[in-house]
Amino acid sequence: MLSKLLVANRGEIACRVFRTCRELGIATVAVHSDADADALHVREADEAVRLPGAAPSETYLRGELIVKAAQAAGADAVHPGYGFLSENAEFARAVTDAGLVWIGPPPDAIEAMASKTRAKELMGLAPLAADAVTEADLPVLVKAAAGGGGRGMRVVRELGALKSELEAARAEAVSAFGDGEVFVEPYVEGGRHVEVQVLADAHGTVWPLGTRDCTLQRRHQKVIEESPAPGLDGELVGRLHELAVRAARATDYRGAGTVEFLVAADGTAHFLEMNTRLQVEHPVTEAVFGLDLVALQIRVAEGEPLEGPEPPPAHGHAVEARLYAEDPAAGWAPQTGTLHRLVVPDGVRLDTGYADGDTVGVHYDSMLAKVVAHAPTRAEALRRLAGALERTVAHGPVTNRELLVRSLRHPEFTAARMDTSFYDRHLPELTAADPGPAARYAPLAAALADASGRSRFGGWRNLRSQPQVKRYRSEADGAEHEVRYTHTRDGLVADGARVVRASQGQVVLEVDGVRREFAVTRYGDDRVYVGNVALTALPLLPEPAVRQEPGSLLAPMPGTVLRVAEGLAEGARVEAGQPVVWLEAMKMEHRVVAPASGVLTALHAQAGRQVEVGALLAVVQEDVRPEVAQQDVQLSVVKEDVQEERP
Repeated sequence: MLSKLLVANRGEIACRVFRTCRELGIATVAVHSDADADALHVREADEAVRLPGAAPSETYLRGELIVKAAQAAGADAVHPGYGFLSENAEFARAVTDAGLVWIGPPPDAIEAMASKTRAKELMGLAPLAADAVTEADLPVLVKAAAGGGGRGMRVVRELGALKSELEAARAEAVSAFGDGEVFVEPYVEGGRHVEVQVLADAHGTVWPLGTRDCTLQRRHQKVIEESPAPGLDGELVGRLHELAVRAARATDYRGAGTVEFLVAADGTAHFLEMNTRLQVEHPVTEAVFGLDLVALQIRVAEGEPLEGPEPPPAHGHAVEARLYAEDPAAGWAPQTGTLHRLVVPDGVRLDTGYADGDTVGVHYDSMLAKVVAHAPTRAEALRRLAGALERTVAHGPVTNRELLVRSLRHPEFTAARMDTSFYDRHLPELTAADPGPAARYAPLAAALADASGRSRFGGWRNLRSQPQVKRYRSEADGAEHEVRYTHTRDGLVADGARVVRASQGQVVLEVDGVRREFAVTRYGDDRVYVGNVALTALPLLPEPAVRQEPGSLLAPMPGTVLRVAEGLAEGARVEAGQPVVWLEAMKMEHRVVAPASGVLTALHAQAGRQVEVGALLAVVQEDVRPEVAQQDVQLSVVKEDVQEERP
C-alpha cells in the first residue's frame, strides 16, 4: 500500500488529491514553481519541492525534475492531476522506470489515445480522407491529431477553402504541439458535448459511470458541466456506455478516463477522443454516484479490484460551474491580481486552489474554483447552484460569476435545449450591465460607509452645510457616478433613499418602502466593494491623464511576448487587422492587431519580454485621407486558447 504520494501538478487539482490522501492516511508532497512558492497547494502538502523557474516549460512540464523531486522526498507514487504531463506517455514511463507507482493508465494506453486518428481507428471509426471530401460532406472540421483547446482546428464550409485550411491547421498544430498531423471529420452544428466517465481495474472490470453534459463552452473550454446529461433517451445512453467501455478494453485501460462525444440534434453520436486522465468535471460524477474517484484511482494503482462488476446506482443530479478570473464582456480576457476574498455559501461543494490574499498570476490557468451543487432533480440542482453563486463573494480580479448565474437561469439552458454555440448567440445579453438595486445603489452605499467612518462625531455641524460629494467609477462598465449626501442632526441624509443605518462595513437603505442591506468592504485607498459591485473612488477634481500617441498598441494584460510578426520592423506598412504582436498569458494566446492601415513608426515588443498591462508594444501611424480627420485609435485584441484545461 502507498505511504507517500507526490502530485505532479498545482492549484485546485493538487489540493483535491491531497484532500483524499489525508483521508486515506497517505503523506503528501507538492512541487512548485517560484511563482507558486506560497500557493495554497504548497501550504496544504506535508512536504514541498521547488522547481526553479516560473513558466510551465521550466517547471511543471519538466518530467525529469518531477521524478527527481519524488525520489528526493521519498515518495512511492506520483499522481499527475490533469493538464501538464497527465497525458504524457514518456513521463508515465519515466515514473514507473524510477520504481514509482503511476496513478494513471498504462503508458501504452496513453500513447494509443494521444492521437485522435489512432483513437478513431481503435474504435473502428475512420476519419474522412481529406482528398475525398465532396460538397455533400460539407461542412467539415479540420482538427489536429494531437490537439486540444481549439488549436489546429478549422471549420470548412466551402470546398475551395479546404486545402488552405488544412495547411493552416498543420502549421498551427506544429507550433502548438510539435505534431503537424491533422484529419477531417463531419462538423456537427447545433450539437451537444456529452462524455462518459470510465473506471477500470487490472482484473477486467470496466465501469461506465453515467454521462456528463459539457455543452456550455467558451473557446472550446468548458464552463458548466452536469451529470447525468439531460434529455438523452435510454438507447443512446446505452450506446455511449458501450462505446466508452470498448475504448477502455481496446487499450487494456486501468484507472479513470473519459470518452467524449458530440451528439447531433438528431441523436447521432460522434466519437471525439478519450482523455486518459481525471477530468476537471469529475466532481459531478462523484456527487451522483457517491464515489471518490481519486481514492478509486489509488485503489486501482495499488492493484485492488473495483467492488463488483457494476458501478453503484446513481442518485439525483449534479451541476458544476467553473469560476474564472476573466472578463467575458471583454472577449473572455483573463484577469490577474490579488484575490482579496473568496467566500462561497454552505450547501455546495467548493474545490479551489486559492485562499484569501493569494495572487492570481499570468503563468497558469485563470480558474479560481469549481462550485458544485447536488440535488434530487436537475431543476433543484440548477436553482441551488445559481443561488449559491449569486451569494458568493469574490473580491479581486474580475470574474465570470455573474455570467454563470445568468447562464444557469437562462431558459434555453433550464429547458436543456442548449448547444455548443450557446455563448456565441447569447453572450451580449449574459454580460449586459446589471440594472438592479445592487448596482444602482452601490455608489451611494460606498459613500455613506466612508462618511460614517470619517469622524467619531459623524461629521455633524451646528450650521447648515452644503451636501458632501463623492465620485466613483464602476469597474463593470466604466461609468462614473457622483453621489451627494448631507450630515444632519438626525444622521446622514441622501437623495432617493432613506438611510436606515450606516457603518463602515454595512449600509441599510430603504427605497420605496423596501429595505436593503449592502455589505461594504474597502481595500487600499480607492478600491471599494459593495457586495460584488467593484468601485474605484475618484478624486473630486480629475487628475491629469497620461495621453498616449494615437495608434499606440498597448498590452491588454500582463504577459510574455511570444513573437512579433515575421519580417515586421519600424517603417513597415501594416494593414488594419494585421497581427503585429502575439502575447501569452494565463493559457491563452492574444493577437494584438493593427487598429488601422498605416506605417509602423515604433516597435518596442521583443520575443520573450515580460510586459505589464498597458505597456507600449508598438505604434501605427494611420493613413489620413484629406477628407477624414484623424480619429482616436482603439486597440483590437483577438484571443485564442493555447491548451485545454492546463492548470
